[in-house]
Amino acid sequence: MNAGNPKTLTEAVVRYADLDVCHAYMASLKWPDGCVKCPKCGGENVGIISTRRMFKCRNKECHKQFSAKVGTVFEDSPLGLDKWFVAVWCITNAKNGISSCELARALGVTQKSAWFMLHRVRLAMKRESFDKLTGEVESDETFIGGKAVNMSKSRRARHPAGTGFVGKEVVHGLIQRGDKAKGKASKVIATVVPNTKKKSLLPIIRTNVEPGTYLATDTAGAYSGLTEFIHETIDHAEAYVRGRCHTNGLENFWSLFKRSVNGTYVAIDAPHLFRYVDEQVFRFNERKTNDAGRFALVMPGVVGKRITYKQLIGAGPEGLRYDA
Repeated sequence: MNAGNPKTLTEAVVRYADLDVCHAYMASLKWPDGCVKCPKCGGENVGIISTRRMFKCRNKECHKQFSAKVGTVFEDSPLGLDKWFVAVWCITNAKNGISSCELARALGVTQKSAWFMLHRVRLAMKRESFDKLTGEVESDETFIGGKAVNMSKSRRARHPAGTGFVGKEVVHGLIQRGDKAKGKASKVIATVVPNTKKKSLLPIIRTNVEPGTYLATDTAGAYSGLTEFIHETIDHAEAYVRGRCHTNGLENFWSLFKRSVNGTYVAIDAPHLFRYVDEQVFRFNERKTNDAGRFALVMPGVVGKRITYKQLIGAGPEGLRYDA
């Protein structure tokens, strides 16, 4: 970030209370070359309505008026960028996450609006990486969901009797172990999957891990057949560590994730779980970055993405799915 930009939440609140500053920042993210384009016709003959912090297309066939919010996760939001910027700062830098109730109190909005804001910012936090994991990698999965004894009678009736995993959601994770000598921190990739079967897990591993990499897993049958890796397994019924073979790195990540789930969010609807996973993955992978750095990393991610409230609650054409 440039000199003069905020480094703390207090500085961010003061800095982004100026809507002109927010408008200029968003415009620089949307049009980094300084050439503003109309979202309707694509024309570059665009004027500025300074009194309203808006743009207007000057093409005779268009005359579209638009703001810097168009084409971002902020689009169609009645809230000003001053609230949005502070929300992004709070969400990206809350170690254990921030609840919609807490965010609503901080910003002076309704809980429903804060919940919608949280999910929009989580969409911006999602990172796409084309670099495969190398070095030493661990693979493991965890289960998210309440205990059957705590479920309502009607919900418990929908889940057949079985192991403690019945009725829970599955999250699969891969972690590339850090290298202290090279100053590299560990890096996680986590995905919500429908089950722990081989057909669900192996494609994810093969897509994200470089062949020939050392891979440590437990003895689950789903991990058999990974011959393109240096694959070692450890039976947790006998030991948790055997030399370099362990999954303790992912166990640490699962612990951090469940702390935010149980302590901050309390309960998560299954269709939304993947967004909470994306949030925790970003926060874990950027844990060495300071608050200002995390804010600067997330802000470019708001551009080119959008989700409506109907889509979020499953009423839109996109619906809700694990790979959304």
